[in-house]
Amino acid sequence: MCDDHHGDGNGLGRRALFVTSAAAALTLGSVTFWTSGAEAADGEQETRTIRGTLPTGSPDFVYLPVEVPSGVRELRVSYTYERTTVPAGTMGNALDIGVFDERGTELGGKGFRGWSGGARTEFFIRSDEATPGYIPGPVRPGTWHIALGPYTVAPDGLPYEITITLTYGRPGAVVKPVYPPERAKGRGRAWYRGDCHLHSWYSDGRRTPAELAALARAAGLDFINSSEHNTQSAHAHWAEHAGDDLLIMLGEEVTTRNGHVVALGIDPGTFVDWRYRARDNRFGTFARQIRRAGGLVVPAHPHATCIGCNWKFGFGEADAVEVWNGAYSPEDEVALADWDGMLVAAVREGRQDWIPAMGNSDAHRDPDPVGRPQTVVLADELSREAIQEGLRAGRSYVAESKEVSVSFTASGARGEHAGIGERLKVDSDTPVTVRLEATCSAGCTIRFVTDQGVLFTSAEIPASGTGSAQWRTTASYAAYVRAEVRRPPIVPGFPGPLAAFTNPIFLGRRR
Repeated sequence: MCDDHHGDGNGLGRRALFVTSAAAALTLGSVTFWTSGAEAADGEQETRTIRGTLPTGSPDFVYLPVEVPSGVRELRVSYTYERTTVPAGTMGNALDIGVFDERGTELGGKGFRGWSGGARTEFFIRSDEATPGYIPGPVRPGTWHIALGPYTVAPDGLPYEITITLTYGRPGAVVKPVYPPERAKGRGRAWYRGDCHLHSWYSDGRRTPAELAALARAAGLDFINSSEHNTQSAHAHWAEHAGDDLLIMLGEEVTTRNGHVVALGIDPGTFVDWRYRARDNRFGTFARQIRRAGGLVVPAHPHATCIGCNWKFGFGEADAVEVWNGAYSPEDEVALADWDGMLVAAVREGRQDWIPAMGNSDAHRDPDPVGRPQTVVLADELSREAIQEGLRAGRSYVAESKEVSVSFTASGARGEHAGIGERLKVDSDTPVTVRLEATCSAGCTIRFVTDQGVLFTSAEIPASGTGSAQWRTTASYAAYVRAEVRRPPIVPGFPGPLAAFTNPIFLGRRR
């Protein structure tokens, strides 16, 4: 299916190809090194160069086995590929890279040692250090696998070249990872602001953890979640940036070919595999792994239009869904409408469970703002467990920035009271008063949305930047009410961009 040649004069020529048992994967012939650690001088290096071409229709992952002898101190890999010119509307070449160690490439196995996608052209691994995106540790003897991910392949194919360099000698000391604490000082039971979808230089971001932490504090955030693409390598680099004022949770953006999911607040060092599509029926296994590791399953930007970004696994395993991602866009408007349809379906089917919504910045680099938007969560304390419990229960709203805040309540005729994510237990014909107070810039309007659609829109918030709205209904007329704060329309006749929205308050007795 593809040609694989050594270009270092060893004359090994064409090599065999083997289709693996894993879904959508292919294994090339092995690369062998002739030196052993017993024969090599300290610091001696040995290099192999592999060239080949991946055709259109290549599987999602191509593995290049590398036979690593004993006595290796460092593994270093670099690669290049041709970015050929293609006609408009045709996909060009894009090739991702990562590596698995001698423990193998089994789906969900222990062999993962790093992934940089298309963010880097080279990486190294040794006991004491590794390239961001990769896991430091001993370079043990055995069959390692360089993982190639042909993201897109041009019609004429994807020519590539991989150079592998082994450095022999005594390995450095293994560094024990230190992780951030799972609790910060906090303010007791309060509303806490967070951004749970961020990227540093440990995947395809351009900021350091220190820079992200500083930007999070400037954005008024109380918590963040590390969410690098397909690697947990950043987990051990956040501890020094946490503090009494900032809770740092650990996660991963599991980046499959059929959509991305944020594993939010998983146990330190947890790796969640991404090498499957919806048709492979594997996602449920890894969603359960996320929950076993103490995390939440949050499909990210479900209607994004980039290749592989659109969510195709369904929402049966979701603990929450990222409805607002970065600067508010038509994709987010579609995601909001889709989520509202899920609320209607839960009511129609008489289900007590429903999927809360959240928003995150997905910031990668300057000028991407951190904390725009941010999810504001009512939690008993500023801890991993309490924040997750608030998100899971839907006791949260999404705000454009720290300058935007809301207070949303529903009350009955006899003093019954409920807040965001809760149920107001009243009879179907009992009058219910819904009230929202908002801080936003002048010109914003407040909307109340129910299972029938938008049933109330306020006048514009005045120049003071604070406003309120009140509306009366019954549980028979509105099964739930959620609130939106909208900026003035950009296109006349269409709703303006969101400044904030809440999870719903449900009305009536449980069925």
